[in-house]
Amino acid sequence: MIEHKTILPEQETLDELTTFVDQLADAAATVTLKYFRKKISVDDKVKNGAFDPVTEGDRGAEAAIRSLIEKQYPEHGIIGEEFGIKESTSDFTWVLDPIDGTRAFISGLPTWGTLIALLYKDEPIIGVIDQPYLQERYIGVPGAAHLNGEPIKTRACPLLSDAVISTTDPDLFKGAEREAFNSVLTGSKLVRYGLDCYAYAIVASGHMDLVIESGLEPYDMMALIPVIRGAGGAVSNWKGDQPGASGHLLAVGDPQLLTSVEALL
Repeated sequence: MIEHKTILPEQETLDELTTFVDQLADAAATVTLKYFRKKISVDDKVKNGAFDPVTEGDRGAEAAIRSLIEKQYPEHGIIGEEFGIKESTSDFTWVLDPIDGTRAFISGLPTWGTLIALLYKDEPIIGVIDQPYLQERYIGVPGAAHLNGEPIKTRACPLLSDAVISTTDPDLFKGAEREAFNSVLTGSKLVRYGLDCYAYAIVASGHMDLVIESGLEPYDMMALIPVIRGAGGAVSNWKGDQPGASGHLLAVGDPQLLTSVEALL
């Protein structure tokens, strides 16, 4: 894997922004919890194709986050799933997925989460995975990750044969991607499906070992990266490079797993 070195802003700025993400997550939670496990209308973003649901919870939560950012840091850019791109006039850009796992959300399952990432010079430096129904907030920063303010660490698991792995849905892999996933699946100890962003939180907190995904957009993945790295894990795009335009994301709790899994992929 390529050597990775994150460029950071001044520590005072980083601390200020890390405090600010709690306000953003709180604002989103106020909206999402009004709709979770309630009778709500669900729209389909994709007509006559694969079902891609969106709710007022998605739209309202992103609007709440964006409003706070634009008031506090009007020069910052924003990339959001529901309301698109606001160009940055600074080195900072926020990447937002107000409800990652909307299918779980509308099914009453608490495996969805609000994803908030802050990029500095295009590199994710702060990440939030917030599950407000379970009252679990995972925050990753350079060199550390926390769950509700308490430090978390990934667990040791250097061998794939000992690994508990996850992906949202194996049917999302097509052709060669499905064959690659199956090779990892065959070599692993146990697999869990359907967890969306929550799987990455569980890897970061040391209860699972590996997540593989494909077809992700920036708002699906940027927040996950600082949480995994901050907890001691590693990420790649399946090929040893930094995750990005390919939409591939491989996250491991034990960095020793990375090379062997990339070889299978």
